[in-house]
Amino acid sequence: MSNHDFDKVIENIADYVLREDVGDKESLETAQYVLMDSLGCAILSLNYEACTKLLGPLVPGVAIETGAKIPGRREVLAPVQAAFNLGTMIRWLDYNDCWLAKEWGHPSDNLGGILTVTDYISRKYEAIGKDPLTVEDVLRATIKAHEIQGVLALDNSLNRQGIDHVLFVKIATAAVATQMLGGDKIQIMNAVSNAWIDNSSLRTYRHYPNAGSRKSWAAGDATSRGIWFAFLSMKGEMGYTTALTSHGWGFEEVLMDGQTITLNRELDDYVMKNILFKISFPAEYHAQTAAECGFDLYEQVKGRFGDIDTITIRTHESAVRIIDKKGPLTNPADRDHCLQYITAIALIYGEITADHYEDHIAENPLIDELRRKMEVVEEPEFSKEYLDPENRSIANAVKVYFKDGSATEEVVRRYPLGHRIRRDEALPDLHKKFRYNISTQFSEEKRAELTQLFAARDLMSTTVPDFMDAWE
Repeated sequence: MSNHDFDKVIENIADYVLREDVGDKESLETAQYVLMDSLGCAILSLNYEACTKLLGPLVPGVAIETGAKIPGRREVLAPVQAAFNLGTMIRWLDYNDCWLAKEWGHPSDNLGGILTVTDYISRKYEAIGKDPLTVEDVLRATIKAHEIQGVLALDNSLNRQGIDHVLFVKIATAAVATQMLGGDKIQIMNAVSNAWIDNSSLRTYRHYPNAGSRKSWAAGDATSRGIWFAFLSMKGEMGYTTALTSHGWGFEEVLMDGQTITLNRELDDYVMKNILFKISFPAEYHAQTAAECGFDLYEQVKGRFGDIDTITIRTHESAVRIIDKKGPLTNPADRDHCLQYITAIALIYGEITADHYEDHIAENPLIDELRRKMEVVEEPEFSKEYLDPENRSIANAVKVYFKDGSATEEVVRRYPLGHRIRRDEALPDLHKKFRYNISTQFSEEKRAELTQLFAARDLMSTTVPDFMDAWE
């Protein structure tokens, strides 16, 4: 079978993951922050029973000798189930990194698969006297997974077709995992083509009236499925050359109304360099700047909630389409994807934590009272800036009007704290976020060890088993 029998997008992805020169100083340094932040988010998730009840082996009591360790838990799992566990932990609280384009997503979701498969490979290597993989291998694979998922998202909008964006996680994980397992170009294309054909879940669980907790484990499912396809390919399972373009049966015709799947830029490390961190609070990223506006207005409205007549939120088109929600919000997964709820929490409490989405906070009648007073309107300028690859703003503006005719100033925020434009400003808070997250599960001694691990000059040369063992 000729390489050129495969759809060009699939071949380009395979050529890219086989490159050994991906990642410069900036993107490798940013990837270290992504790794640190993602694992901090994973550890924080262990405080929530709704998450932990899904973890562990799929069938209770099943044990294996060689597998991957799960940070914060004393379990060794087979790679596919391990990827589901860690991917679910990283994603659970909607607090890991984010990418916004025509399609959005969270590229660090792939770390669930990358970390567990590199741990598995490394422990197999050590058993036969071969050098294990290192953290540098993890970082370069992470850069590649971010790039594949993020560049696919630039021009190809799955959500407008009712398909969940985690398909791009599945594709990215399948590609990098097959390469790490030793796959050649054909094997990588076989795995990636199967991932495309596998399609994705519907977005049903992200929207009223069905918004629910599956949105918090969908990425774990996707990255584990990518690992599954990688292992199948390494066993010699065939691929499908025109998975995207086959007339009548390909992904483009069946699911995209004939739209061509494209890579609108050469794959390198653009996405990692421009990734967005959630620094200050867990909330859907389109609402991050609205929350910051709410924090700025907190002192002006505190004690005057009964005097409020109207609250206006000017925002961008994606926020209107995705998180402009009226009516009842039935669970935390519903609330952390509601622009009005997030803004109300910022105005009422002056802060947002994961606990603010739980029932005991949501029962505060003032939240829904403020939501009913909110008017959400699209600002065309914000929408244009959002889609500009050289701007990448995520703008919101909030203003509060009182019944006596007075009003606050309108607070406008174009770039959230985790944006590349504010990266230097954000780094101290990113470290602070990590230290807090791990403090919820680990002793002071262990916290100091993990903090030092990321500060060490030899982090990149640390073996993956040593790195994963540090999280016990």
